[in-house]
Amino acid sequence: MLEDDPLTWMAEAGKAEIDALMGELNANELREWPWYWGLQARGSQVPPPGDWRVWLLMAGRGFGKTRTGAQWVSAVAEADPDARIALVAANLGEARSIMIEGESGLLCATAPWRRPDFEPSLRRLVWPNGAQALLYSAAEPESLRGPQHSHAWCDEIAKWDNASARAESAWDNLLMGLRLGRDPRVLATTTPRAVPLVGRLLAEARSGDTAVTRGTTYDNADNLPARFVQAMRRSFGGSQLGRQELDGELIADLPGALWTRALIERCREAASPPLTRIVVGIDPPASAEGDACGIVVCGIGEDRIARVLADASIERASPERWARAAADAARAWSADRVVAEANQGGAMVEAVLRAASERLPLRLVHASRGKVARAEPVAALYEAGRVRHAGQFARLEDELCGLMPGGSYQGPGRSPDRADACVWALTELMLGRAGEPKVWFD
Repeated sequence: MLEDDPLTWMAEAGKAEIDALMGELNANELREWPWYWGLQARGSQVPPPGDWRVWLLMAGRGFGKTRTGAQWVSAVAEADPDARIALVAANLGEARSIMIEGESGLLCATAPWRRPDFEPSLRRLVWPNGAQALLYSAAEPESLRGPQHSHAWCDEIAKWDNASARAESAWDNLLMGLRLGRDPRVLATTTPRAVPLVGRLLAEARSGDTAVTRGTTYDNADNLPARFVQAMRRSFGGSQLGRQELDGELIADLPGALWTRALIERCREAASPPLTRIVVGIDPPASAEGDACGIVVCGIGEDRIARVLADASIERASPERWARAAADAARAWSADRVVAEANQGGAMVEAVLRAASERLPLRLVHASRGKVARAEPVAALYEAGRVRHAGQFARLEDELCGLMPGGSYQGPGRSPDRADACVWALTELMLGRAGEPKVWFD
Protein backbone atom coordinates (compact mmCIF):
# COMPACT_ATOMS: atom_id res chain seq x y z
CA MET A 1 0.00 0.00 0.00
CA LEU A 2 2.86 2.39 0.83
CA GLU A 3 4.37 1.97 -2.64
CA ASP A 4 1.00 2.42 -4.39
CA ASP A 5 -0.22 5.47 -2.47
CA PRO A 6 2.21 6.56 0.27
CA LEU A 7 0.38 9.78 1.13
CA THR A 8 -2.90 7.96 1.79
CA TRP A 9 -1.12 5.23 3.71
CA MET A 10 0.56 7.76 6.00
CA ALA A 11 -2.73 9.56 6.59
CA GLU A 12 -4.56 6.37 7.50
CA ALA A 13 -1.81 4.43 9.30
CA GLY A 14 -1.71 4.30 13.06
CA LYS A 15 1.32 5.16 15.19
CA ALA A 16 2.22 1.51 15.63
CA GLU A 17 2.24 0.90 11.88
CA ILE A 18 4.39 3.97 11.22
CA ASP A 19 6.82 3.05 14.02
CA ALA A 20 7.08 -0.46 12.59
CA LEU A 21 7.86 0.88 9.13
CA MET A 22 10.50 3.29 10.44
CA GLY A 23 12.11 0.44 12.38
CA GLU A 24 12.54 -1.53 9.16
CA LEU A 25 14.41 1.25 7.33
CA ASN A 26 18.18 1.19 7.10
CA ALA A 27 20.38 4.26 7.64
CA ASN A 28 20.34 5.31 3.97
CA GLU A 29 16.56 4.95 3.75
CA LEU A 30 16.11 7.03 6.89
CA ARG A 31 18.28 9.73 5.35
CA GLU A 32 16.18 9.73 2.19
CA TRP A 33 12.84 9.67 4.02
CA PRO A 34 12.37 13.48 4.41
CA TRP A 35 13.04 13.92 0.66
CA TYR A 36 10.57 11.27 -0.47
CA TRP A 37 8.22 13.19 -2.81
CA GLY A 38 5.58 10.48 -2.65
CA LEU A 39 4.83 11.48 0.95
CA GLN A 40 4.28 15.14 0.06
CA ALA A 41 2.75 15.19 -3.41
CA ARG A 42 -0.97 15.50 -3.95
CA GLY A 43 -2.56 13.28 -6.58
CA SER A 44 -2.62 16.18 -9.05
CA GLN A 45 1.15 16.61 -8.68
CA VAL A 46 2.14 13.17 -9.92
CA PRO A 47 2.30 12.25 -13.63
CA PRO A 48 -1.06 11.07 -14.98
CA PRO A 49 -1.41 7.51 -16.24
CA GLY A 50 -1.50 6.73 -19.93
CA ASP A 51 0.71 6.94 -22.98
CA TRP A 52 0.79 10.75 -23.18
CA ARG A 53 3.51 12.71 -24.90
CA VAL A 54 2.61 16.10 -23.37
CA TRP A 55 1.44 16.70 -19.82
CA LEU A 56 -0.22 20.11 -19.44
CA LEU A 57 -0.47 21.15 -15.79
CA MET A 58 -2.72 24.22 -15.71
CA ALA A 59 -3.41 25.59 -12.24
CA GLY A 60 -3.70 28.72 -10.13
CA ARG A 61 -0.82 30.58 -8.53
CA GLY A 62 0.64 28.86 -5.49
CA PHE A 63 -0.69 25.44 -6.53
CA GLY A 64 2.83 23.98 -6.56
CA LYS A 65 3.44 23.85 -10.31
CA THR A 66 7.15 24.68 -10.02
CA ARG A 67 7.71 22.04 -7.34
CA THR A 68 5.86 19.50 -9.48
CA GLY A 69 8.03 20.31 -12.48
CA ALA A 70 11.25 20.14 -10.45
CA GLN A 71 10.33 16.79 -8.93
CA TRP A 72 9.35 15.34 -12.31
CA VAL A 73 12.63 16.44 -13.89
CA SER A 74 14.61 15.09 -10.92
CA ALA A 75 12.89 11.71 -11.18
CA VAL A 76 13.57 11.53 -14.92
CA ALA A 77 17.24 12.47 -14.50
CA GLU A 78 17.92 10.08 -11.61
CA ALA A 79 16.26 7.18 -13.42
CA ASP A 80 18.11 7.65 -16.72
CA PRO A 81 21.81 8.61 -16.98
CA ASP A 82 21.29 9.26 -20.70
CA ALA A 83 18.47 11.76 -20.12
CA ARG A 84 18.89 15.06 -21.95
CA ILE A 85 16.29 17.51 -20.66
CA ALA A 86 15.31 20.92 -21.99
CA LEU A 87 14.27 23.53 -19.40
CA VAL A 88 12.38 26.29 -21.20
CA ALA A 89 11.06 29.50 -19.64
CA ALA A 90 9.90 32.86 -20.96
CA ASN A 91 13.51 34.05 -20.67
CA LEU A 92 16.83 32.76 -19.35
CA GLY A 93 16.57 34.88 -16.20
CA GLU A 94 13.34 33.16 -15.16
CA ALA A 95 14.71 29.74 -16.12
CA ARG A 96 17.54 30.24 -13.67
CA SER A 97 15.78 32.14 -10.88
CA ILE A 98 12.61 30.01 -10.81
CA MET A 99 13.27 26.61 -12.37
CA ILE A 100 16.82 26.16 -11.04
CA GLU A 101 17.52 28.35 -8.01
CA GLY A 102 14.00 29.17 -6.83
CA GLU A 103 12.76 27.91 -3.48
CA SER A 104 10.79 25.21 -5.33
CA GLY A 105 13.36 24.77 -8.09
CA LEU A 106 15.62 21.88 -8.95
CA LEU A 107 18.43 22.75 -6.55
CA CYS A 108 16.10 22.99 -3.56
CA ALA A 109 13.78 20.09 -4.37
CA THR A 110 16.56 17.50 -4.44
CA ALA A 111 18.48 15.95 -1.56
CA PRO A 112 21.95 17.53 -1.27
CA TRP A 113 23.76 14.27 -2.00
CA ARG A 114 21.75 13.82 -5.23
CA ARG A 115 21.74 17.46 -6.26
CA PRO A 116 22.97 18.29 -9.79
CA ASP A 117 25.86 20.65 -10.44
CA PHE A 118 24.76 23.92 -12.01
CA GLU A 119 27.14 25.42 -14.58
CA PRO A 120 25.71 28.92 -15.25
CA SER A 121 28.14 29.80 -18.03
CA LEU A 122 27.03 26.72 -19.98
CA ARG A 123 23.36 27.01 -18.91
CA ARG A 124 23.63 23.38 -17.88
CA LEU A 125 22.77 21.06 -14.99
CA VAL A 126 24.66 17.77 -14.61
CA TRP A 127 23.46 15.05 -12.23
CA PRO A 128 25.88 12.70 -10.47
CA ASN A 129 24.84 9.85 -12.80
CA GLY A 130 25.55 11.89 -15.95
CA ALA A 131 22.03 13.05 -16.86
CA GLN A 132 21.95 16.63 -18.13
CA ALA A 133 19.53 19.53 -18.51
CA LEU A 134 20.00 22.69 -20.58
CA LEU A 135 18.28 26.06 -20.14
CA TYR A 136 16.50 27.79 -23.03
CA SER A 137 14.57 31.01 -23.56
CA ALA A 138 11.24 30.77 -25.38
CA ALA A 139 11.92 34.29 -26.63
CA GLU A 140 14.67 32.78 -28.81
CA PRO A 141 12.90 30.01 -30.75
CA GLU A 142 15.91 29.42 -33.00
CA SER A 143 17.98 28.30 -30.00
CA LEU A 144 15.74 25.22 -29.89
CA ARG A 145 16.33 24.42 -33.54
CA GLY A 146 18.90 21.65 -33.71
CA PRO A 147 19.39 20.43 -30.10
CA GLN A 148 17.93 17.00 -29.31
CA HIS A 149 16.28 16.03 -26.04
CA SER A 150 14.62 13.10 -24.36
CA HIS A 151 12.43 15.19 -22.06
CA ALA A 152 11.46 18.82 -21.49
CA TRP A 153 9.92 20.99 -18.80
CA CYS A 154 8.33 24.20 -20.11
CA ASP A 155 7.38 26.67 -17.41
CA GLU A 156 4.58 29.28 -17.60
CA ILE A 157 3.93 28.77 -21.30
CA ALA A 158 1.08 31.29 -21.20
CA LYS A 159 3.70 33.97 -20.42
CA TRP A 160 5.89 33.17 -23.39
CA ASP A 161 6.28 36.08 -25.79
CA ASN A 162 3.84 35.49 -28.63
CA ALA A 163 4.85 38.43 -30.82
CA SER A 164 5.16 37.10 -34.40
CA ALA A 165 3.94 33.71 -33.10
CA ARG A 166 7.24 33.35 -31.22
CA ALA A 167 5.75 31.14 -28.47
CA GLU A 168 4.36 28.56 -30.87
CA SER A 169 7.59 28.62 -32.88
CA ALA A 170 9.60 27.83 -29.73
CA TRP A 171 7.20 25.00 -28.89
CA ASP A 172 7.35 23.55 -32.41
CA ASN A 173 11.16 23.64 -32.49
CA LEU A 174 11.26 21.92 -29.10
CA LEU A 175 8.93 19.12 -30.22
CA MET A 176 10.92 18.54 -33.40
CA GLY A 177 14.02 17.97 -31.29
CA LEU A 178 12.30 15.69 -28.79
CA ARG A 179 13.65 12.51 -30.35
CA LEU A 180 16.09 10.93 -27.90
CA GLY A 181 15.32 7.84 -25.88
CA ARG A 182 12.44 5.43 -26.17
CA ASP A 183 9.71 7.56 -24.61
CA PRO A 184 10.20 11.33 -25.13
CA ARG A 185 7.87 13.42 -22.99
CA VAL A 186 7.31 17.06 -22.07
CA LEU A 187 5.69 18.71 -19.06
CA ALA A 188 4.17 22.19 -19.56
CA THR A 189 3.24 24.06 -16.37
CA THR A 190 1.26 27.28 -16.50
CA THR A 191 -1.30 29.58 -14.99
CA PRO A 192 -4.10 29.59 -17.59
CA ARG A 193 -4.48 32.39 -20.06
CA ALA A 194 -6.32 32.26 -23.37
CA VAL A 195 -3.24 32.42 -25.58
CA PRO A 196 -2.85 30.46 -28.82
CA LEU A 197 -0.37 27.91 -27.47
CA VAL A 198 -2.53 26.97 -24.48
CA GLY A 199 -5.60 26.71 -26.70
CA ARG A 200 -3.71 24.48 -29.09
CA LEU A 201 -2.61 22.08 -26.34
CA LEU A 202 -6.14 21.84 -24.97
CA ALA A 203 -7.43 21.03 -28.45
CA GLU A 204 -4.77 18.33 -28.82
CA ALA A 205 -5.87 16.78 -25.53
CA ARG A 206 -8.87 15.34 -27.34
CA SER A 207 -6.56 13.06 -29.33
CA GLY A 208 -5.09 11.48 -26.21
CA ASP A 209 -1.57 12.68 -27.00
CA THR A 210 -1.85 15.40 -24.35
CA ALA A 211 -2.88 14.79 -20.74
CA VAL A 212 -4.32 17.75 -18.81
CA THR A 213 -4.24 18.28 -15.04
CA ARG A 214 -6.07 21.23 -13.49
CA GLY A 215 -5.84 22.71 -10.02
CA THR A 216 -6.41 25.77 -7.87
CA THR A 217 -4.42 27.87 -5.44
CA TYR A 218 -6.60 26.55 -2.65
CA ASP A 219 -5.56 22.94 -3.33
CA ASN A 220 -2.27 23.88 -1.68
CA ALA A 221 -3.80 25.84 1.21
CA ASP A 222 -2.07 23.64 3.81
CA ASN A 223 1.31 24.89 2.58
CA LEU A 224 0.37 28.56 2.15
CA PRO A 225 0.04 31.26 4.84
CA ALA A 226 -3.55 31.37 6.07
CA ARG A 227 -3.58 35.16 5.81
CA PHE A 228 -2.56 34.94 2.16
CA VAL A 229 -5.37 32.53 1.37
CA GLN A 230 -7.89 34.71 3.21
CA ALA A 231 -6.64 37.85 1.44
CA MET A 232 -6.91 36.21 -1.97
CA ARG A 233 -10.47 35.06 -1.30
CA ARG A 234 -11.43 38.50 -0.02
CA SER A 235 -9.78 40.49 -2.81
CA PHE A 236 -10.31 38.27 -5.84
CA GLY A 237 -12.89 35.61 -4.94
CA GLY A 238 -15.46 35.34 -7.72
CA SER A 239 -13.75 37.93 -9.91
CA GLN A 240 -12.61 37.15 -13.41
CA LEU A 241 -8.98 37.68 -12.40
CA GLY A 242 -9.45 35.38 -9.42
CA ARG A 243 -11.08 32.69 -11.53
CA GLN A 244 -8.05 32.73 -13.81
CA GLU A 245 -5.13 33.31 -11.45
CA LEU A 246 -6.42 31.43 -8.38
CA ASP A 247 -9.04 28.94 -9.58
CA GLY A 248 -6.99 28.01 -12.63
CA GLU A 249 -9.92 28.56 -14.97
CA LEU A 250 -9.29 29.36 -18.61
CA ILE A 251 -11.43 32.42 -19.37
CA ALA A 252 -12.84 32.06 -22.86
CA ASP A 253 -13.60 34.92 -25.22
CA LEU A 254 -17.13 36.31 -25.34
CA PRO A 255 -18.71 35.77 -28.77
CA GLY A 256 -18.76 39.05 -30.66
CA ALA A 257 -16.66 41.04 -28.17
CA LEU A 258 -14.80 44.05 -29.55
CA TRP A 259 -11.50 42.59 -28.31
CA THR A 260 -10.48 38.93 -28.14
CA ARG A 261 -7.53 37.55 -26.24
CA ALA A 262 -6.05 36.24 -29.46
CA LEU A 263 -6.21 39.77 -30.90
CA ILE A 264 -4.43 41.21 -27.87
CA GLU A 265 -1.76 38.50 -28.03
CA ARG A 266 -1.11 39.38 -31.67
CA CYS A 267 -0.60 42.97 -30.55
CA ARG A 268 1.78 42.20 -27.69
CA GLU A 269 5.47 43.03 -27.63
CA ALA A 270 8.11 42.73 -24.95
CA ALA A 271 9.19 46.38 -24.86
CA SER A 272 8.42 49.70 -26.45
CA PRO A 273 10.70 51.58 -28.87
CA PRO A 274 11.49 55.28 -28.24
CA LEU A 275 8.31 57.37 -28.18
CA THR A 276 7.57 60.91 -29.28
CA ARG A 277 4.34 61.46 -27.31
CA ILE A 278 2.97 59.99 -24.09
CA VAL A 279 -0.58 60.45 -22.83
CA VAL A 280 -2.22 59.44 -19.56
CA GLY A 281 -5.92 58.62 -19.81
CA ILE A 282 -8.10 58.97 -16.70
CA ASP A 283 -11.62 57.70 -16.06
CA PRO A 284 -12.50 59.20 -12.65
CA PRO A 285 -14.79 57.25 -10.30
CA ALA A 286 -18.17 58.58 -9.32
CA SER A 287 -17.39 58.02 -5.63
CA ALA A 288 -14.60 56.77 -3.38
CA GLU A 289 -16.59 53.65 -2.50
CA GLY A 290 -17.56 52.88 -6.08
CA ASP A 291 -15.63 51.89 -9.17
CA ALA A 292 -11.91 52.10 -9.77
CA CYS A 293 -10.22 55.18 -11.14
CA GLY A 294 -8.89 54.08 -14.50
CA ILE A 295 -5.37 55.45 -15.11
CA VAL A 296 -3.64 54.11 -18.23
CA VAL A 297 -0.44 55.35 -19.90
CA CYS A 298 -0.07 55.14 -23.69
CA GLY A 299 2.46 56.47 -26.15
CA ILE A 300 3.28 56.76 -29.83
CA GLY A 301 6.55 56.78 -31.74
CA GLU A 302 7.96 57.56 -35.15
CA ASP A 303 6.38 54.40 -36.58
CA ARG A 304 2.92 55.88 -35.77
CA ILE A 305 1.97 52.79 -33.79
CA ALA A 306 0.50 53.42 -30.33
CA ARG A 307 1.69 51.48 -27.29
CA VAL A 308 -0.09 50.73 -24.03
CA LEU A 309 2.69 51.24 -21.48
CA ALA A 310 1.22 50.98 -17.99
CA ASP A 311 -1.96 50.45 -16.01
CA ALA A 312 -1.72 52.63 -12.90
CA SER A 313 -5.42 52.37 -11.99
CA ILE A 314 -6.38 52.59 -8.34
CA GLU A 315 -9.43 51.19 -6.54
CA ARG A 316 -11.62 52.59 -3.75
CA ALA A 317 -9.55 55.74 -3.49
CA SER A 318 -10.46 59.21 -2.32
CA PRO A 319 -10.26 62.03 -4.91
CA GLU A 320 -6.96 63.11 -3.42
CA ARG A 321 -5.47 59.61 -3.72
CA TRP A 322 -6.52 58.92 -7.30
CA ALA A 323 -5.49 62.43 -8.38
CA ARG A 324 -2.06 61.88 -6.83
CA ALA A 325 -1.79 58.47 -8.54
CA ALA A 326 -2.59 60.09 -11.89
CA ALA A 327 -0.07 62.88 -11.34
CA ASP A 328 2.58 60.35 -10.29
CA ALA A 329 1.98 58.32 -13.46
CA ALA A 330 2.24 61.44 -15.62
CA ARG A 331 5.48 62.47 -13.91
CA ALA A 332 7.00 58.95 -14.05
CA TRP A 333 6.36 58.69 -17.77
CA SER A 334 7.04 62.37 -18.60
CA ALA A 335 3.61 62.63 -20.18
CA ASP A 336 2.93 65.62 -22.40
CA ARG A 337 -0.86 65.28 -21.99
CA VAL A 338 -3.29 64.03 -19.36
CA VAL A 339 -6.81 63.41 -20.66
CA ALA A 340 -9.55 63.09 -18.06
CA GLU A 341 -13.26 62.49 -18.54
CA ALA A 342 -15.24 65.30 -16.93
CA ASN A 343 -18.85 64.21 -17.43
CA GLN A 344 -19.38 63.71 -13.71
CA GLY A 345 -18.29 66.79 -11.79
CA GLY A 346 -15.93 68.34 -14.29
CA ALA A 347 -14.99 71.21 -11.99
CA MET A 348 -14.24 68.79 -9.16
CA VAL A 349 -12.12 66.59 -11.44
CA GLU A 350 -10.05 69.53 -12.55
CA ALA A 351 -9.74 70.87 -9.01
CA VAL A 352 -8.42 67.66 -7.48
CA LEU A 353 -6.02 67.07 -10.37
CA ARG A 354 -4.71 70.64 -10.14
CA ALA A 355 -4.34 70.22 -6.40
CA ALA A 356 -2.20 67.13 -7.00
CA SER A 357 -0.03 69.00 -9.50
CA GLU A 358 -0.53 72.57 -10.63
CA ARG A 359 1.54 72.01 -13.75
CA LEU A 360 -0.26 68.88 -14.89
CA PRO A 361 -0.75 69.17 -18.71
CA LEU A 362 -4.47 68.51 -18.34
CA ARG A 363 -7.24 68.41 -20.91
CA LEU A 364 -10.78 67.63 -19.83
CA VAL A 365 -12.97 65.73 -22.27
CA HIS A 366 -16.73 65.33 -22.26
CA ALA A 367 -18.19 62.06 -23.45
CA SER A 368 -21.11 62.35 -25.85
CA ARG A 369 -21.29 58.57 -26.32
CA GLY A 370 -21.17 55.59 -23.99
CA LYS A 371 -17.97 53.74 -23.08
CA VAL A 372 -18.52 50.92 -25.59
CA ALA A 373 -19.36 53.25 -28.44
CA ARG A 374 -16.16 55.20 -27.76
CA ALA A 375 -14.21 51.94 -27.75
CA GLU A 376 -15.33 50.69 -31.18
CA PRO A 377 -12.98 52.86 -33.33
CA VAL A 378 -10.11 52.05 -30.96
CA ALA A 379 -10.80 48.31 -31.35
CA ALA A 380 -10.55 48.86 -35.10
CA LEU A 381 -7.05 50.28 -34.56
CA TYR A 382 -6.05 47.03 -32.85
CA GLU A 383 -7.46 45.03 -35.77
CA ALA A 384 -5.40 47.17 -38.15
CA GLY A 385 -2.21 46.47 -36.18
CA ARG A 386 -1.80 50.09 -35.09
CA VAL A 387 -1.75 49.43 -31.32
CA ARG A 388 0.65 47.31 -29.27
CA HIS A 389 0.70 46.25 -25.62
CA ALA A 390 4.25 46.69 -24.29
CA GLY A 391 3.84 44.08 -21.56
CA GLN A 392 0.91 42.30 -19.93
CA PHE A 393 -1.99 44.09 -18.25
CA ALA A 394 -4.33 41.36 -17.01
CA ARG A 395 -7.10 43.50 -15.50
CA LEU A 396 -7.14 46.02 -18.31
CA GLU A 397 -7.23 43.24 -20.91
CA ASP A 398 -10.06 41.46 -19.10
CA GLU A 399 -12.11 44.65 -19.29
CA LEU A 400 -11.33 45.19 -22.98
CA CYS A 401 -12.49 41.64 -23.70
CA GLY A 402 -15.78 42.35 -21.91
CA LEU A 403 -16.84 45.23 -24.19
CA MET A 404 -19.62 44.16 -26.54
CA PRO A 405 -21.03 45.87 -29.64
CA GLY A 406 -24.27 47.70 -29.02
CA GLY A 407 -23.29 49.21 -25.68
CA SER A 408 -23.20 46.29 -23.22
CA TYR A 409 -20.34 45.35 -20.91
CA GLN A 410 -19.91 41.73 -19.77
CA GLY A 411 -16.45 41.85 -18.20
CA PRO A 412 -15.29 41.88 -14.57
CA GLY A 413 -16.58 44.57 -12.22
CA ARG A 414 -19.46 46.95 -12.69
CA SER A 415 -17.76 49.23 -15.17
CA PRO A 416 -14.78 49.05 -17.58
CA ASP A 417 -12.90 51.93 -15.95
CA ARG A 418 -9.43 50.77 -16.98
CA ALA A 419 -10.61 50.09 -20.52
CA ASP A 420 -12.24 53.53 -20.74
CA ALA A 421 -9.06 55.25 -19.56
CA CYS A 422 -7.12 53.32 -22.20
CA VAL A 423 -9.63 54.35 -24.87
CA TRP A 424 -9.32 58.03 -23.88
CA ALA A 425 -5.53 57.89 -24.13
CA LEU A 426 -5.48 56.04 -27.46
CA THR A 427 -8.16 58.35 -28.88
CA GLU A 428 -6.02 61.35 -27.99
CA LEU A 429 -2.97 59.79 -29.64
CA MET A 430 -4.54 58.23 -32.72
CA LEU A 431 -7.93 59.81 -33.35
CA GLY A 432 -7.82 63.20 -31.69
CA ARG A 433 -5.97 66.41 -32.25
CA ALA A 434 -2.24 65.88 -32.66
CA GLY A 435 -0.74 68.13 -30.05
CA GLU A 436 2.90 69.09 -29.92
CA PRO A 437 5.00 67.33 -27.29
CA LYS A 438 5.64 69.38 -24.14
CA VAL A 439 8.06 69.01 -21.27
CA TRP A 440 6.72 69.76 -17.82
CA PHE A 441 8.18 69.76 -14.34
CA ASP A 442 6.69 69.67 -10.90
